[in-house]
Amino acid sequence: MTLQHLWDFIRAQDAYLQSPFFPVLFSLTVYLGFCLSFIVLDLLSSKVALLRQYRIQQKSQGSWSMMWCCLAQSLYNHLLYIFPLTVLHWYWRPVSYPTQAPGLFRLVWNIVACLLLFDFQYFVWHLLHHKVPWLYQTFHKVHHKYTATFALTTEHSGAWETLSLGFFAAVNPLLLGCHPMTEMLFFVLNIWLSVEDHSGYDFPWSTHRLVPFGLYGGAPHHDHHHLKFKSNYAPYFTHWDKLFGTLHSN
Repeated sequence: MTLQHLWDFIRAQDAYLQSPFFPVLFSLTVYLGFCLSFIVLDLLSSKVALLRQYRIQQKSQGSWSMMWCCLAQSLYNHLLYIFPLTVLHWYWRPVSYPTQAPGLFRLVWNIVACLLLFDFQYFVWHLLHHKVPWLYQTFHKVHHKYTATFALTTEHSGAWETLSLGFFAAVNPLLLGCHPMTEMLFFVLNIWLSVEDHSGYDFPWSTHRLVPFGLYGGAPHHDHHHLKFKSNYAPYFTHWDKLFGTLHSN
């Protein structure tokens, strides 16, 4: 299927795309869909040693009560904060969709650019919220409730953190003039990488093993951050932590 065919199919769902409910439902569906695969793995790994060997912290695993707590926090943030904001955005800035799909090179280039920009924004935000005690205690501490990560810890955060990182993700495609299709694919990829970061698993096919030269940290990189708190502040790539001397390699 070409990009144009895919874009034509997406545009054919106009009734859904134009709904004020679409952004929050899209975000939640993609997020929970990605989390579900790791929840199944968590259930199986407690009984299957072959899977358990890929757990980063093999003696720690999320319980049902912990998962429900994270899910409730995520739903609360989406319903109380994200949904009203997306409705206001829908009202003030109606979305229009061009007929032409983006070119493949432009699409890939813009997605990579959005990821790199988000990675920088998150690194600065994250570093500040660890180095300034008031910011950590007031806003970021809730995300560090669990020192052993599992998929649903991805969005276990307070309102300020949820809105800040959501703002970065939403504004970057606008700043870079991305096509709406590029924007959607960036959102999907960004959510996947965030969930994978918090999954607690290190598989042979994990993203950090596919990206060469240690440029990408992945789940081991971020799991160590949750365990020790004092290193690995960038969400995805390793260059900012290397530059600032905050990288811890496993």
